[in-house]
Amino acid sequence: MRAFSTVRTSGLSFLLRSAFNSRIHHQTVHLFDSNYEASIQFCFKKSLTSLPEKSFAFQAKHAAESVVDGCFNSQVSSQTLLAVEKEEAKAVVMYFLKKQGLGDVVAARTIMKSKLLIEHLVMKLHEIHKSRYLVGRELTTIEIREALIPYLESLLKEGGNILVDAIENFQDPPVREKSVPFPPVSAAHSRLLDVKKLKAMSQVAEVGPDGKLRPNVIYLMEDVGMNLDQLYGIARRFPTFVYYSVEGKIKPVIEFLLEVGVPKSKIPVILSKRPQLCGISLSENLIPTMKYLEKLGMDKKQWAKVIYRFPALLTYSWSKINSTVDFLQETGLSSDDVGKILTRYPNITSYSVKDNLRPTANYFHSLGVDVSVLLHRSPQVFGLNIETNLKPITKFFLEKGYSLEDVKTMISRYGSLYTFSLTGNLIPKWEFFLTMDYPKSELVKFPQYFGYSFEGRIKPRYKLMKESQISLLLSQLLSLSGQDFEELLRKKLERRARQDESEALKQNDHHYKDTE
Repeated sequence: MRAFSTVRTSGLSFLLRSAFNSRIHHQTVHLFDSNYEASIQFCFKKSLTSLPEKSFAFQAKHAAESVVDGCFNSQVSSQTLLAVEKEEAKAVVMYFLKKQGLGDVVAARTIMKSKLLIEHLVMKLHEIHKSRYLVGRELTTIEIREALIPYLESLLKEGGNILVDAIENFQDPPVREKSVPFPPVSAAHSRLLDVKKLKAMSQVAEVGPDGKLRPNVIYLMEDVGMNLDQLYGIARRFPTFVYYSVEGKIKPVIEFLLEVGVPKSKIPVILSKRPQLCGISLSENLIPTMKYLEKLGMDKKQWAKVIYRFPALLTYSWSKINSTVDFLQETGLSSDDVGKILTRYPNITSYSVKDNLRPTANYFHSLGVDVSVLLHRSPQVFGLNIETNLKPITKFFLEKGYSLEDVKTMISRYGSLYTFSLTGNLIPKWEFFLTMDYPKSELVKFPQYFGYSFEGRIKPRYKLMKESQISLLLSQLLSLSGQDFEELLRKKLERRARQDESEALKQNDHHYKDTE
């Protein structure tokens, strides 16, 4: 292959070298011919001469994903600045999940299923430290952690005991239908894909002859509230979106989402999760799909929450949705129950019936569990792996002396039990439970024990109960709100005080009679 000559714009070459030298080392660079150079220069030509300074800096940063010292290599793109930032964001999420009691395996699995959350966190970094990115200043690990931890804590506050679900709601479907493997991508085709992405990203901040950004970019930023980082992210993942017209595609969908009750502040997140929504015909696809789902029992009053939670649902074919609905009905669920599951956990439509739903149902059925009840209460369990998630937890409780009937009862009452890490959650909480003076049967009655924060609720409340010298059921100890828990303690202490006073009076009476 012929050497790819140095990019003629010295400013761009300098920016690209500076950006890459700060993060990328010891990369093998493959050189492409001058025809490909022309393609790359076309992507940036107008931007280099007309973009405002901050847009130019941002473009140069992203262009660096594919160019090193004037040489283009599509294989290097996975090691670019954004890739490094994503790895740093993953490390923060891993740290945060482990702080909440999750083990390495569960935390790693959750991160693997949370592609969109990671991209969202990178956007957060760009928003919070925009001025530093513009001047090329790298963030330290501490700065990244301090920027992202508060946001993750807000997710914890919102998601509570279903933090994993709250995190995974950001991702593309966690379980995909098996498909025929793609044939190997040729080098030329790979380069073409990269050029399309680069061109789409350059279009985001391209200024026209009138000195203005593209109409769709202006609309999305000024009317919808999106920022350049979000638009660059969409262009990188779904280049076609950049060329959608405002009046023909984008605006009608956004106005429709607002009509069904989606808050304007949520629109940027929805479009970032599923920009393909704007490419779907309202009259021929989107609205008919919604009406179809309503016939299946979907609560139309909850559309705003459903779309925000899992916008991909509206891009699925009816046959895919039908396969999930048929399976749910096969388990004995009523149409009303199916509708409630789709409303509360639309992600279930992304699970493969063949590879996940049916095998998982068969496994729980073999344990004697009512699968329809489990689906109704904990549909997220059906996305777990049988060998690595389900069987080890069943074995754990059987080894602790519980009968199969006990395990069945625990599963039926709290299926989310299977979403927890053995080493990071179940084992330490089990060991502490053995010190709590409760019979083992208490966990059969209240398996939700394993879903509460170890340091935040279990330990401090148990300590307070022991110091007060009163007894509470395990469910009373943990399930009550802070105010109700304090009120219960107060009433218990007052009752005991009255009993002690009554007993003291009786003893005084006996003493008085004896002295007579």
